[in-house]
Amino acid sequence: MEDLLVQSGEDPADEAQNPVLQNQASAERVKRSSKTINSNVTVAPKLSGLTGSTRKRIDVKNSPDLSKTSVKSAATKSTSSQSSILTPVTRRNSTGGLPEKQSLSITSVNSVAGKKSSPRFSEPLRRSLPEVRRSSLPSVAPKPLARASMSDSSKLVRSAPVGRTSRTLPTSDVNKQDSGKKSSLRPSPSSVSSSKRVLSTSMDSTASSTARKVVPKVSSSSPRTPSVNDGSKGGSLSSSVNRSSGFSGRRKVATPESRDSRFIMLPQVEIKAGDDVRLDLRGHRIRSLNSSGLNFSPNLEFVYLRDNLLSMLEGVEILKSVKVLDLSFNEFKGPVFEPLENCKALQQLYLAGNQITSLRSLPELPNLEFLSVAQNKLKSLSMASQPRLQVLAASKNRISTLKGFPHLPALEHLRVEENPIVEMQHLEAASILLVGPALKKFNDRDLSQEELAYAKRYPAHTALCIRDGWEFCRPEHALDSTFRFLHEQWKDQLPPGYLLKEMSIDPPFEEDACCCHFNFMKDNTGSSNSDLVLKYQWFVGERIPSNFIAIPDATGEVYWPKHADIDRILKVECAPILDGTEYPTIFAISSPVSPGTGCPKVLKIDVHGELIEGNIIRGYAEVAWCGGTPGKGVASWLRRKWNSSPVVITGAENEEYQLIVDDVDSCLVFMYTPVTEEGAKGEPQYAITDYVKPAPPSVNDVEIIGEAVDGSIIKGAGKYFGGREGPSKFEWLREDENSGDFLLVSTGSIDYTLTKEDVGRRLAFVYIPVNLEGKEGKPVSIVSQIVKPAPPKVSNVKIIGNLKEGSKVTVTGTVTGGTEGSSRVQWFKTSLSTLEGDNGLEALSTSKIAKAFRIPLGAVGYFIVAKFTPMSPDGKSGEPAYAISEKAVETLPPSLNFLSITGDYSEGGILTASYGYIGGHEGKSIYSWYFHEVETDSGTLIPEISGLLQYRVTKDAIGKFISFRCTPIRDDGIVGEPRTCMGQERVHPGSPRLLSLQIVGTSVEGSTLTVDKKYWGGEEGESVFRWFRSSSDGTQREIKDATTSSYTLLADDIGFFLSVSCEPVRNDWARGPIVLSEKIGPIIPGPPTCQSLEFLGSFVEGERLNFIASYSGGEKGDCICEWLRVKSNGVKDKLNANEFLNLSFEDVGACVELVYTPVRKDGIKGSAMSVMSSVVAPAEPLGVKLVIPDCCEDKLVVPQKTYFGGQEGDGEYIWY
Repeated sequence: MEDLLVQSGEDPADEAQNPVLQNQASAERVKRSSKTINSNVTVAPKLSGLTGSTRKRIDVKNSPDLSKTSVKSAATKSTSSQSSILTPVTRRNSTGGLPEKQSLSITSVNSVAGKKSSPRFSEPLRRSLPEVRRSSLPSVAPKPLARASMSDSSKLVRSAPVGRTSRTLPTSDVNKQDSGKKSSLRPSPSSVSSSKRVLSTSMDSTASSTARKVVPKVSSSSPRTPSVNDGSKGGSLSSSVNRSSGFSGRRKVATPESRDSRFIMLPQVEIKAGDDVRLDLRGHRIRSLNSSGLNFSPNLEFVYLRDNLLSMLEGVEILKSVKVLDLSFNEFKGPVFEPLENCKALQQLYLAGNQITSLRSLPELPNLEFLSVAQNKLKSLSMASQPRLQVLAASKNRISTLKGFPHLPALEHLRVEENPIVEMQHLEAASILLVGPALKKFNDRDLSQEELAYAKRYPAHTALCIRDGWEFCRPEHALDSTFRFLHEQWKDQLPPGYLLKEMSIDPPFEEDACCCHFNFMKDNTGSSNSDLVLKYQWFVGERIPSNFIAIPDATGEVYWPKHADIDRILKVECAPILDGTEYPTIFAISSPVSPGTGCPKVLKIDVHGELIEGNIIRGYAEVAWCGGTPGKGVASWLRRKWNSSPVVITGAENEEYQLIVDDVDSCLVFMYTPVTEEGAKGEPQYAITDYVKPAPPSVNDVEIIGEAVDGSIIKGAGKYFGGREGPSKFEWLREDENSGDFLLVSTGSIDYTLTKEDVGRRLAFVYIPVNLEGKEGKPVSIVSQIVKPAPPKVSNVKIIGNLKEGSKVTVTGTVTGGTEGSSRVQWFKTSLSTLEGDNGLEALSTSKIAKAFRIPLGAVGYFIVAKFTPMSPDGKSGEPAYAISEKAVETLPPSLNFLSITGDYSEGGILTASYGYIGGHEGKSIYSWYFHEVETDSGTLIPEISGLLQYRVTKDAIGKFISFRCTPIRDDGIVGEPRTCMGQERVHPGSPRLLSLQIVGTSVEGSTLTVDKKYWGGEEGESVFRWFRSSSDGTQREIKDATTSSYTLLADDIGFFLSVSCEPVRNDWARGPIVLSEKIGPIIPGPPTCQSLEFLGSFVEGERLNFIASYSGGEKGDCICEWLRVKSNGVKDKLNANEFLNLSFEDVGACVELVYTPVRKDGIKGSAMSVMSSVVAPAEPLGVKLVIPDCCEDKLVVPQKTYFGGQEGDGEYIWY
């Protein structure tokens, strides 16, 4: 008996997510291992990856009768595990994905070799096992397998060690040999116990008992397409609760087909997601999605509705964010999937275990990556295109045809096991054709290399035919078979009387001509005599013949594939048109576009143009660049005469070539070699023309060469054209003076000598072209100018005069040939004493009418040459004659031939002295300037400008004469006589003007501003000043009475800008332009200041004293004034603070002091100023009041008086 260590199955709703599973990016491939097993030994598998605290040991008894073999399970279960097993909500056995990569090696015992174990026992036993939780089970090391007999111990299958790391078993040679075979290995009834859970494994075993399992994996971190593993995973037990005891739900007794976990790929529950995005309602007997209490919301992303009673999908529209939707094991049947159209985010859809008969109602889901429709009643996979679907599990259906197979460009894994279609030979190759290069696995196996090669042997349109129902056949018959299939579909749409004989496309290559072929053949039934016209349209698809898009402007029989078309399929639609009627299109499909070789080739080469001498012909080459960058090819022309080899025409290296006479009766060869920008050269191609024919004889550009002058020889000329020239004819004719007709005077020669008879007349030259065959062309004539008499001639030319520097010489000569007109003379110098033509002559002047010439300094030491050109009165010139002096030109002593002063004789003007020097080459002549009070005095030297030719008149020169003296000195030091030039007038002053004007001072009230100016223009007189006050808005007003060069700022100036203008005035009252200075300011107030303070009034008792204070410093405020009495001892008594003071008796003999403190309006105080009066004098004594009181007898009468006028003395009373 063997001990079998088995990990219990895990409930997807409760299992903890494995981090190894979360990081697993793609499906693992588990290699199969097969060994020879003795028929009487049962080998137990080791399952790695135990994650729970419970493990079971199943004892498999060795018995010859496998039907009696039982599996015993012994496990230590935790309390939590027991409670979860007894949960009242039971779930149907629907195997989900495993959490991690694990290896499983199971070898079953077959009593009869080559027979499959019966599947009918496995499902009831599997249902009878209770569900075991493993979310809290720790990893447990496996126990060693129970050993068989020692003789068979070496044949046991090696098991993977238990751990969290997946390992794969080595692939055996038997697996390679039997990869095409398929057998389903299921557990036998003897391997399980009815009271224990059975191990549920999905296996495809070969004859050598190789175990494999395919399960989907759903990552908890993202709902991506489940990865599919090759090979089984350890611990994959049924998650269903034993339903044999009292559960009355539907499908209580399930068939083996309803629970085969090898083909039903179910998701794990996303336990890390929150309840707001996850909904798990498995096994709740839900019949409608519109039922209350389902808590559907648009935010749900993971929805598990497995094992319910759903048959309609109304209500699923709200799940707009759902990514994983599990609808397995419900009661869906017909086309009920239209509501899924709102689930645009759906990535995984599980529909296994239903009764679905068609997927035609399944809409296109743009993000769907995984679709499981296993264990249904599908007869085909016809559905909408799913652009991102990667896994399609459709095993255990009734699929018997590939007709209507959808467009699945991203499909990587296709499973169709246990369908009638698997009986079809080379189904894998047909699937490769339908899916395309994205397909990687078929029926849980990597694609067979044999099937891949087999699929490549089919024509490109095979996939379209398969989708339309074509019966798949061998590749050697596929071309004819698919053609007949398509022709059968099109035959009723073809033009009457025509049969389709061929439709194909050449193998396409990048940037190479790809031609389509649609050949129609007439039969005997057609009655139309019109030609059949074919209308083309090219399309480009994907890597499989689907999603074709029309190519703009690709409407010809030939299309040049672009670089972007590489690896894509081309399609051509051809619409036959007969008698103006356009019939339905037929099509042809190409193989994928192959990359270009990069080496260009010439597809077609031709020469255009008429082969007649003088014409321009052009070589034309149609080039396929084959992926290279189009460049400029190498063109050349060759000439080939009859019965000789071609010869390269020098210089003919362009596509265009003009035929010349050498090409007549020869063939031309145009050779073209295509070259890409990368430098790749193609094979040169050439085109040969017919023989070039000569043009008819003709002549162009006929002209008369030579001057029509008496005695000269003129010549007729022209450009002959038209083959080889023969004995062409020439004629000369003279114009008749009376009639104007031209009369023949000479024949046979192109030269003619003009005589006196021709003077005043015109001549005509006639050119009659004749070729070698004697054929004459059209004559061409030209008329000359009127023949003129011979030009004038000069002889005896001589130079007369003194040959010294500066001297004037003339030329004389005798002119013949009519009356002399304005003959012209040009002068030269030469170092040679004899003339040798024009050699060695250096021009001294231009050609002039004057015959006299003054010898310049440059001619000293040279011979003088005169060129005399005679002219007639009508302007005609004769041949020039030359004369040379007898000796070389001599030099003179240094002297001045003229001396002058020019310029402005006013102050500031510039005077320039100029002179003419003769007497060899000048050295350093001496220049001097002088002042003269009168013209006759000797003058005063101006030393600062000695040696200069220019003098800027200064102020010192005003009223004086200016003279310039030059002493000529030759370069050899010889000094000549000095000469003086007196100025024409006295220097007068310049117009008065100001060179600068600015205001100096601070812009503070009370300060004094002054004018800083620079005057120019003679002696300054009394220049006129005007001060201006400007406001901030630019308004300017003149300040009254401010006409001096200084100005004291007043309070009225505060806040204003000040400027000053000055009109310069010379001492002779000449006035210059007024200049305005720049503004300064704004003027700010100064500190409050009392400029002056003085008393008003008399310092006499009884008088009232006032004061006058001069204030400055902004707007005046409440200034403070204090009156003090200063006694003789210096003591001061404060009197009042009024603006006046009445002198009293107490003030007599004392002085009065006034203290004045200026105060600005803003409260700022200035420095106090005081003033002291003289001693206050008493007033004149005055009796102000005298009253006699009532008089009574015998009483003393004392008069009452009031005295004024200082200290009262003894007054005098007079009684009356």
